[in-house]
Amino acid sequence: MPYISLKTNVMIEPEQEKSLKFGFGEAIELIPGKSESWLMVSVEGSIPLYFKGEDRPAAFVEVKLLGQGNRGAYEKLSAAITGMLTSQLAIPPDRVYIQYEECSLWAWNGGLF
Repeated sequence: MPYISLKTNVMIEPEQEKSLKFGFGEAIELIPGKSESWLMVSVEGSIPLYFKGEDRPAAFVEVKLLGQGNRGAYEKLSAAITGMLTSQLAIPPDRVYIQYEECSLWAWNGGLF
């Protein structure tokens, strides 16, 4: 039931998008009990996004999970996501924000988990 959403002002080529989706799928497994088999991913590139008043490459990532994770796992996932964005989209680590949200209710297939 995890969801990862990437928003960036960098143009993302189709191959980069596929690579990021694959990378997010691997990285989500750093959170105990989470896997790509339930992961939903959205990727938006070339959007207006300003950080520190500048439009230099930047990214905002949302990670939503059913239940709770632990700080150590979030640290590892943060490093993995930031590394992907730096290596694949040339976004400096200090221009990436990641927000974690732990949800107590999540629905799928017309009902609650």
